[in-house]
Amino acid sequence: MKDTPESRVIDPGLDETIKKLTPEHIERVVQHVLTKENAARLKVYIDTCVHCGLCAEACHTYLSRDCDPDYSPVGKVKNTLWELIKRKGKVDGEFVKMMSRVAFTECAVCRRCSMYCPFGIDIAYLLMIVRRICSLLGVVPQYLQDTTNSHAVTSNQMWVHQDEWIDTLQWQEEEAMSEVKDARIPLEKEGAEVMYSVIAPEPKILAQLLGNMAQIMKVAGIDWTMPATDGWDNSNMAMYSGDFEVMGRVERLHWETAARLKAKKIVMGECGHAFRGAVYDGPRWLGWKFPPIPMVHAIEFYYDILKSGRIKVKEKFKEPVTVQDPCNTVRGRGLGPKLRYVVNELCENFIDVNPRFEHNYCCMAGGGTINCGPPWKRSRMVSNRVKAEQFKATGAHIVITPCHNCHSGIEDVIGFYKLGMHVKFISEIMVEVMDVPDELKP
Repeated sequence: MKDTPESRVIDPGLDETIKKLTPEHIERVVQHVLTKENAARLKVYIDTCVHCGLCAEACHTYLSRDCDPDYSPVGKVKNTLWELIKRKGKVDGEFVKMMSRVAFTECAVCRRCSMYCPFGIDIAYLLMIVRRICSLLGVVPQYLQDTTNSHAVTSNQMWVHQDEWIDTLQWQEEEAMSEVKDARIPLEKEGAEVMYSVIAPEPKILAQLLGNMAQIMKVAGIDWTMPATDGWDNSNMAMYSGDFEVMGRVERLHWETAARLKAKKIVMGECGHAFRGAVYDGPRWLGWKFPPIPMVHAIEFYYDILKSGRIKVKEKFKEPVTVQDPCNTVRGRGLGPKLRYVVNELCENFIDVNPRFEHNYCCMAGGGTINCGPPWKRSRMVSNRVKAEQFKATGAHIVITPCHNCHSGIEDVIGFYKLGMHVKFISEIMVEVMDVPDELKP
């Protein structure tokens, strides 16, 4: 690929690790991944692709970078995986560094491109093979690898220790009870209707979201619990770093925790990639046909409690709002209509985006891309100009994002392109507008 500002970014996770590679080690890892982990499915996709380029217009990176063919999905695969196959893994460290940069920072594996492939090839899967190879070679952006290391050591992505986790829940319980009487966060309750599952950024930097859920659960009359032990975090960034062994450990612990508590179902908080890891990628790697306990995403949960009347709205949110469709819950789960039902129930002035639903553009923060850290932030922003233009066209003041990566990524987009908008989670609006019965007012 041509010399670009991105190709000159300094990242020890790429620059230093390639110095330890030998041609023999690279070839051995490549052959293992291509022939032992991905043989049949990979062969079908590679043999089927006719290099037509129809996937290009689906990619936000390609569109945002003035339709440079190197940034098209087929271009990214051609310059990485196809070259590996053609050369039978006989490449050097500089080639592996280029592969890592392309697969981790120029593609969010959002799968929008696969919708436009005339043969239905899962192009994100092909880029994930590249990530897997890079992970086994140890060539992963430093910040993303640090996140994976945190999963391996602490079973969550942000080095939250068990006592810190419990302290945070107790603190947020106190905050919640100042708004809603007896809005407890029940810990280790066996047989509850719901185990609520969150991701590590909540106790670390967005603890108020835990307090929001305590209020919502109390007003809705939900029998719920949260674990006091490791297994509460479901934010599996190892899934996106290519370290599938750690990914499997995280998911197994999460499901075993829910089983230990005898929860009837799990409600996953407002996060898309965590939902994907728990319901799809994790169980498949573990060899499970289905997860052992039903899981619903927060969008589905909010839809149910609003539709059933368990939460009533006293006065709708006034400011004009629009939404981001998280890739892993809308394109991957089909929750676009339910998301809009929830937003319309809570908000007075909803202005939809175009394109929308499964055709919406990725936030360019998911897929582990934002976890590649500050060195790659400008690259992410340049790669998502179309998202900024899409939001600007709505004229909305607030972007509702039921996903943590979308939330952080869109905050970055708003700041970089000076859109003058703000970002909110659904729960932030719900606690503001829901009707709290008199008997629950503190």
